[in-house]
Amino acid sequence: MNNAKLIAQFRYLTRNTKWEQKERIDLQFNNHHPQGMIRIGDLFYLSSVELIERPVRFNRSEDRYDRTPGRGIGHLFIFDKHGQLAGDMVLGEGDMYHPGGIDFDGRHLWVSVAEYRPHSQSIVYKVDPATRKAEPSFRVADHIGGVVRNGQEGELIGYSWGSRKFYKWSPDGQLLQEKENPSHFIDYQDGRYVGEGKMIVSGISELPEFGGRGSKRFELGGLALIDINTLETVHEVPVLAQSPQGHVITRNPVFLESAGQGIRLYAVPDDDHGSLLVYETSL
Repeated sequence: MNNAKLIAQFRYLTRNTKWEQKERIDLQFNNHHPQGMIRIGDLFYLSSVELIERPVRFNRSEDRYDRTPGRGIGHLFIFDKHGQLAGDMVLGEGDMYHPGGIDFDGRHLWVSVAEYRPHSQSIVYKVDPATRKAEPSFRVADHIGGVVRNGQEGELIGYSWGSRKFYKWSPDGQLLQEKENPSHFIDYQDGRYVGEGKMIVSGISELPEFGGRGSKRFELGGLALIDINTLETVHEVPVLAQSPQGHVITRNPVFLESAGQGIRLYAVPDDDHGSLLVYETSL
């Protein structure tokens, strides 16, 4: 992948950019509630939470928590370009069953698995895609919604529930930096390193629509290019294209790559029996 080209192309994205759907591949398995995705060769790796018992909010906060832990199973699905399941790795421990956004550093996949509630706890896993073995790397006393590796030798960057806070760790989990997210545009769902000290993240903001009480919430999708050294946003754009179930396409996992004179975007925005949607835009 030409990361320098992708970064340059990303800077040309605007609110007027048109994303044209090129392909829809129906997944031949229950993808549950997907979170992060990356393509390695002809295979896609998709993190997802299978929710068995939904967390229930307390009337008032109980200690540090605002809801029950719920119950679920964390998955790292592997599927091919036809949507056929090629593997299913179960990740998590106890109340930590919610995988987040994932990244690949060329040797290992990095996956965070957290409790399904804010201000909780997480395990960051290092996964060898060749052997399909997962190793807990370190633990964090917060909900980590996704991790990005700064190249093969660099730090790990994580973001909390709603991506309101950034963390930066050494690969063995030593905390190097903690910073409030200066952007309030979207909540990050997925992200990855794209070279030159930059990462691209994707996500949504759920906003109340006009029309009074009981109105459906509006999903504003978006993409952002972030400088890993400063943790400041370099360029961000809204995305409004919608899935077959009516969700914005950056709601769940997203993977971007350069495609000729434009950008190709892979997304699985819909829960349960969803599809891998492939979009392209010309710049």
